[in-house]
Amino acid sequence: MYNLIKRYVLKMTKEDINNFAISKNVSLNPEELEFTYNFVKKNWEQIIKNPNLLNLDRYSNHFSPENLAKIKKLFNEYSARYQSYLKNL
Repeated sequence: MYNLIKRYVLKMTKEDINNFAISKNVSLNPEELEFTYNFVKKNWEQIIKNPNLLNLDRYSNHFSPENLAKIKKLFNEYSARYQSYLKNL
């Protein structure tokens, strides 16, 4: 599973992130998109290994309040859904 995620993240583009955000009713402005892309590319391993350590409120200055709330909700939803698959990474 780890290698599959790694390959996906290495190939991931800003457009991929933006398309996912749009599909979840999150409209990222260019600065939010840039921050999200760089953050995911840099921190994906730590996030999947221990998602409970991620405090999205620390990054509130990078997102509008509306987008931050939506992102937090999405993160919690997906973390709960896939946590069992990521436990053994």
